[in-house]
Amino acid sequence: MERQIVMDSGSSSVGEESEVVWELMEVMQTIGSYAGFKKTQRKECLNLVRRLKLLVPLLEEIRELDKSTVSSLGLTSLANLKKALIAAKKLLKNCNCGSKIYLVELMRMQLKRAKRRTDTQDMELAMDMMVVFSKKDDRNTDSAILERLANKLELHTIADLKAETTAVRKLVKQRGGQNETIQQILDLLAKFKQVSGIDETVSLDGLISTRTLQRCQSSLIPHEFLCPITLEIMKNPVIVATGQTYERESIRKWLNSNHRTCPKTGQTLDHLSLAPNFALRNLILQWCKKNSVELPKKDSYASTDNYSAELMEEISSLVQNLSSSQPDLRRDAIVKIRMLSKKNPENRIFIASNGGIPRLVQLLSYPDSKIQEHTVTALLNLSIDETNKRLIVREGAIPAIIEILQNGTAEARENSAAALFSLSMLDENKVIVGNFNGIPPLVNLLQNGTIRGKKDAATALFNLSLSQANKSRAIKAGIIPPLLNLLEDKNLGMIDEALSILLLIVSHPEARNEIGRLSFIKTLVEIIRSGTPKNKECAVSVLLQLGLNNSSLTLAALQFGVYEPLREITISGTNRAQRKANSLLQHMSKCEHIP
Repeated sequence: MERQIVMDSGSSSVGEESEVVWELMEVMQTIGSYAGFKKTQRKECLNLVRRLKLLVPLLEEIRELDKSTVSSLGLTSLANLKKALIAAKKLLKNCNCGSKIYLVELMRMQLKRAKRRTDTQDMELAMDMMVVFSKKDDRNTDSAILERLANKLELHTIADLKAETTAVRKLVKQRGGQNETIQQILDLLAKFKQVSGIDETVSLDGLISTRTLQRCQSSLIPHEFLCPITLEIMKNPVIVATGQTYERESIRKWLNSNHRTCPKTGQTLDHLSLAPNFALRNLILQWCKKNSVELPKKDSYASTDNYSAELMEEISSLVQNLSSSQPDLRRDAIVKIRMLSKKNPENRIFIASNGGIPRLVQLLSYPDSKIQEHTVTALLNLSIDETNKRLIVREGAIPAIIEILQNGTAEARENSAAALFSLSMLDENKVIVGNFNGIPPLVNLLQNGTIRGKKDAATALFNLSLSQANKSRAIKAGIIPPLLNLLEDKNLGMIDEALSILLLIVSHPEARNEIGRLSFIKTLVEIIRSGTPKNKECAVSVLLQLGLNNSSLTLAALQFGVYEPLREITISGTNRAQRKANSLLQHMSKCEHIP
């Protein structure tokens, strides 16, 4: 009887082994069919696919083996391999068609779980996300960050945003509704739509916007009467350079978001002039009258057909007045250019092309604090355009901006810090700011500035510290004490910013020597115990970096009671926090600090 049971079991194993191998091959085939991956995960996904394909020859050999040689242990191993491949397939599928915003926070960390080092590009991307979520004011620096994020995530066209909206809708259903992460994703998606000139409200219950509901009621409207951007009936149709017609307000938003292409065709626009489509407007009015449909009131753009020509003439005059010998005329010109450069990308290009940047750079040294304030703010606005960034630096603006950062009014100092942040988005400018000794006054603003000034200084210092040479400069300038103050003062709401900078510089030996004080370890433990999920994640990461280089610091953390909070994070923390907490506990165990 026992012999019969063994034979039956072996027969069953053979069948199961054959089935599992075929299933594994099907999974590999599916993985190989994914055509492309999100930009932010593309490198890691292709690397993962390449590694998985190495398994194909092995699976083919197993399939050809004598089935009677398969042991129960081998069958168990194949079953475990199947689970791993299915998980990999799910991950790759999400990277192929999931929400790009969600993947930035989640998937890239899963793909890099084996790395201890911090990838500079990932840190910059994460910092951009954090700044967008945390900033309270609506200055143009945020617009620059949003535009850069949209480009990195490839979420800057109508088609991209529609696909992302569909992916987020699926994510909401999968996650069962609202949580903090989902809400942040929705908020950021709405901001991306705003930057791209799409006026749409995103809601959690299916992501159906108010405008979408209105469009459903107007499904019988002739297609040619609908704006290709909003899909709503046009009240003021205009023609762009490619011959396509759009609602004036919608195409204006599109152009003001730094787009220079036709939304429908993707062609580059030869010019930005908008010509009223009177013939189509008359047809729309006739149709509305015949079908008793009330057309919305005509908007205020109807009388601005010569907008671009008039604006260029005004900007040209203002730029000339920047060199006027009459103080009042010069001051008015600076203030108007400051306001115009804040409004839209088109203005920034016109101001620069008319020679405004060299004249503004000269006025940075003008002996009037208010003139300096308006000038540095105008240059901040102009620096949103990448070409302008290079021109501003080439004209020698950085030393003068640093001088205002040191000695200007409170608002001028804040906007100088924001300008240095914006300019330092180009790697070559990071080095220039450091060489001109721009880091010490930023550290001073971080220590003594207003809340807004501290935030501007923090974002600038983070960006500048992505350069290895600037890390040492920041440490020598005394960045660590103000960062510790930010950790201890919860009312400022800047714990994330402080921990992000600390995580960036903790790899530097000088920083570790200064950070590795008992008072700081105690503060880290408190954050690990009672901070927000993101705070805990960053604090554990910093403590892990410190502990890997000095095991006595992990012992100090244990004495301050870090063990139980770490165990809790391994169960309920964010994915990245769980991995870091497990790594830290393993390190403590190797050092024999814990059993």
